[in-house]
Amino acid sequence: MKALFKNPLLGLVFFSLLLFAIIWFIELVFPGPWVHTLIYTILLFFAVLTGVTGFLAEKLMKLEAFTSVSVILGMTIIRLFCCIIFVFFILWLGHENLLWFVVDFFVIYLLYLLFDMYGLITNLRLHSK
Repeated sequence: MKALFKNPLLGLVFFSLLLFAIIWFIELVFPGPWVHTLIYTILLFFAVLTGVTGFLAEKLMKLEAFTSVSVILGMTIIRLFCCIIFVFFILWLGHENLLWFVVDFFVIYLLYLLFDMYGLITNLRLHSK
């Protein structure tokens, strides 16, 4: 597991595939309305968003003009705006079952946030030694 966070992209792919498998299993075992029809779109959105913001953060941290705190806060703001735009777009399209869309969206949002925090803590621990 430690080798996955040496390459953040590999860790992101592994985490996304794991979430995909868990969601697929939940759909098979517990059929019902709690898994929105756009769940895989949400998952793909967060995988791409996390990959892009992670790539940008890595490039910006290599520049000496930015501190790590400003880069992380900037990426958080970019992620927040992208999420607002994504939710607005889905609401504008008029999909059904919006309650479960919001619940599924924020569960996946929090899982990817935990993934980023774990990766950040792992990297900070490596730099503190």
